[in-house]
Amino acid sequence: MSIAVELPSLGESVFEGTVSRWLVGEGEWVEVDQPIVEVTTDKVDAEIPAPSAGVIESIHAAEGDVVEVGAVLARIDPDGKPAANASSEPARVPAPPTAPEAAAPPVGPASAHSLDGPAATPVARRVAENAAIDLREVQGTGSAGRVTKDDVLRHQSGAAEMRAPIPVQPVQAAPTTPVAAAPRKPARPAPTFGYELQPGDRVIPMTPMRRIISDHMVYSKRTSPHVGTVAEVDLSQIVRLRNKHKRAFQDSYGIGLTFLPFIVHAVVRALREFPALNASVTNDAIIEKQDIHIGVATETEKGLVVPVVRNADRLSLAGTAMAIDDLATRARTKKLSADDLKGGTFTISNPGRQGNLYGFAIINQPQVGILRMGEIAKRAVVRSLDDEDAIVIRTMMYMALSYDHRAVDGAPANGFLFRIRELLEAGEFDL
Repeated sequence: MSIAVELPSLGESVFEGTVSRWLVGEGEWVEVDQPIVEVTTDKVDAEIPAPSAGVIESIHAAEGDVVEVGAVLARIDPDGKPAANASSEPARVPAPPTAPEAAAPPVGPASAHSLDGPAATPVARRVAENAAIDLREVQGTGSAGRVTKDDVLRHQSGAAEMRAPIPVQPVQAAPTTPVAAAPRKPARPAPTFGYELQPGDRVIPMTPMRRIISDHMVYSKRTSPHVGTVAEVDLSQIVRLRNKHKRAFQDSYGIGLTFLPFIVHAVVRALREFPALNASVTNDAIIEKQDIHIGVATETEKGLVVPVVRNADRLSLAGTAMAIDDLATRARTKKLSADDLKGGTFTISNPGRQGNLYGFAIINQPQVGILRMGEIAKRAVVRSLDDEDAIVIRTMMYMALSYDHRAVDGAPANGFLFRIRELLEAGEFDL
């Protein structure tokens, strides 16, 4: 009996992946845990291993196909024998031929998640379900006729206009003279905003990861009502502490002491005092989480990933620094696993030395908050010295918090950011 190779869950809020490369072909023998296919998501490039030794009986997804979590990628026959002409070259599964458009099935009360419905992205299914739209009525424009979120929104906009009543001025007609009904105004197509290519323009197709990141960011903005607040933080005490210990820290742990571990440590302590920011929103409830797992947004050559520092509240500052350095190194060398990206409860975004003054990041679903660091620079500020106001030079940074107003009100959000500022300005960290 053949064994199905399914696309596993590759992180929270990841519902699908793109088959980027097959490493084996049909008829080829594979060992247990041997990587057989590479899959790309908005969070990670993952190699899917064989769950059993055997022969690749069939491959069900072509390179470039977008498949949902749980979909069958291939089947392995544990009792099979490798084909005599099996090539070591990876399989290239041809795209299915375009079939003539079949007659639409009768519309019934089927759910948008109906298994016998048309192919659709997970985001499109959620939008359709929320709007009570039957996906069988939506014209898909995606790959192989796949229904996308834009298709659902376009259908919803057109249907709303069709349902809108057309105002008709009352006509005073003679009793014997029939009055013709006013012609029904045809539905206007939903507006589209395209761009006409000009000479010299360079067209750069979106990579699978870029498309998935795009879908995730749009979904987050549609799902969470984002609110932002900014704090100006004096890091002068942190600078003194860091300068005093950075050489000994490098000698002891083999890594540099950056500002980020101090930020993470302060955020963790503040989350314990403001658990509303360490939460997720379900359909009708807010879940405040016991564990604190901090996602640290990291830029790689293929895009942004968010590896997670687990149980960050149990780590010393040195332990936090080593965990961050390890995750960042493995992110840049493409050695992160799916487990490294799962389970984050709050995210910190550090754009680095070129972060500019400040900026608001998009919430990493299903979390309810994300903190973005701004540039660290020396500025002239006013301080009280010996009961006199004076203009002094301090190392300053703006920190911007984006939070989900469904779960967090302004008072706790501002209190949370103010507490982070207090902890950093006090500079009381053990090294």
